[in-house]
Formats: sequence, structure tokens, C-alpha cells
Amino acid sequence: MDKRLTELLGLLDLERLEDNLFRGQSRDVGAPQVFGGQVLGQALVAASRTVDGRLVHSLHAYFLRRGDVNAPIVFEVDRSRDGGSFTSRRVVAIQHGQPILTMSASFQITEPGLDHQVPMPQAPPPEELRDLGEINAELLDRVPEKVRSFFQRQRPFEFRPVNPRNYLEPVKTAPATQVWFRVLDRLPDDQPLHRCLLAYVSDFHLLETATLPHGVSFMQLQMASIDHAIWFHRDVRVDEWLLYVTDSPSASGARGFGRGAIYSREGMLVASVAQEGLIRQHSEWTSPAGQQK
Repeated sequence: MDKRLTELLGLLDLERLEDNLFRGQSRDVGAPQVFGGQVLGQALVAASRTVDGRLVHSLHAYFLRRGDVNAPIVFEVDRSRDGGSFTSRRVVAIQHGQPILTMSASFQITEPGLDHQVPMPQAPPPEELRDLGEINAELLDRVPEKVRSFFQRQRPFEFRPVNPRNYLEPVKTAPATQVWFRVLDRLPDDQPLHRCLLAYVSDFHLLETATLPHGVSFMQLQMASIDHAIWFHRDVRVDEWLLYVTDSPSASGARGFGRGAIYSREGMLVASVAQEGLIRQHSEWTSPAGQQK
């Protein structure tokens, strides 16, 4: 298995400290704080390990504080309810004695019901598109030193954007994107694992969509996730190509709002995502360097 994917699976394999208490480590992704998707995925792993025979169908999370890459994260699970069909869990991620994320998740037994979905929009197949790593490598000599590690970082996912951005010369475009993605190697048939990995990767590219109409890149902005929600509609495999279709209906008050729909290659809508995040231009920063949002 690819080393990068093995490392990610290791991050999601939390250490159990007590029945409802888990501990995880972090991975540096080239940002000054812990990647939000990592904490989200780990929180879902913690919740899932207290549930038997039911799959997560939705989660809602708030990012409260910047995570420290160099310190472990403790996840405390509250077993809120175990009903006949649904199970509810609440998770608090704690670092340095303070919560950095809170998450509520709901799990359900598998049962039949009404079934429909909106169709997947047209998109070129991933084989016709370039990998984002190759595209970023061409910009490496021209990006500022402080963000170079972000462009150099090798990721356990392959991303192939339909319309890749030039971060050095951003232009104003419609607030919508399409990106194919998948993990770098084959995974076991473990649906809870695939859903936790989908939670992890869903934090990529979404908030950025809110910047597209303004002709700015993340290098000119202070950006941070505020909250994140996912609805899992159908079984998913993250080791097969998935299309992430995003749009941003609004940005205001130093916040951007993004929506996402994730489709299988066969056109099945497997998940929906929504996120609001902080977006500030550097010249408008009012808090001391490194201070939390």
C-alpha cells in the first residue's frame, strides 16, 4: 500500500484510552495548524467505535480552536442515545485542556425506503485531466517561501480538477468547481472506514469556492473552517473515482459559505456537504499574529 495512505490510515486508527475516550496524533499538511478534515475524520472514527451494526448518515461539527500539529488530540465520546433504528453520539476533541472541535453524529440501521436523487452534472472523465500535484509543481519556483511546503506536500489522495486555478494569477470566475478524487491505493471493504476517509477529504477545496468570484487566492487570505456538515446518502468507496461538485451561494461578513455534492463515477449521489468558513484579507487582519479566529 502507498506509504502516504498507510500514514493516513494510521492517523485514523485511534488509541483507545477508555470505553469512550480515544487519542490520536496529527500530520503536517503544510499549514500552520492541524488540517480540519483530519480532526473531523478522527472524531468520526471515535464515534463509530462506540456503535455496532449501524452506519453514520450525518454529522455536524464546529471548529473551535486552531489545532497544534505537535500535540496529541483526545476525543471524548458521549453516548447520547441508542434507539431502535438510530444512534446518536457527541464528540469533543480536546488539546491542551481545551476543546478544538465538537461534533454530533447520527447512525442508522440499514433499511429500505424511497429513493431518488438529482443527476450528476456533466464533467470530463478523470483520465482526461491532470493531477493537481503536477499542476502545483509547475508553480513551485514562483510561490512565496512561507506557502511552498503546502505546494510540495505529498497527499494520500489524488485530485484532478476540471478547471484548475492559477494561484499566482487568480481571475474572477463563477463560484463553482468540479474535482475528481480518490485515495492512492485499494482499501478493504470497510464502509465505516470509507465514510471516515470521505469526511477527511471533504474539507479540501470547499471553502476555496467562495473566493472564486473575487479573483483572490488563499495566499492573500486568512481562511479557517468554522463549521462542517455531511449527509451520507449511499455507500461510498473512496478508492474509486468520486466527483466533488461545489458551489458558493454567498460570502459576507468575513465568512464564506460552500455546498458540495459528491458523486460516484456511475453518477450516484453518495454524500452532500455544507461548510461555512472565515475569509479575511491579510490587510484587514485585526488580531495579533497567530491568534485564533
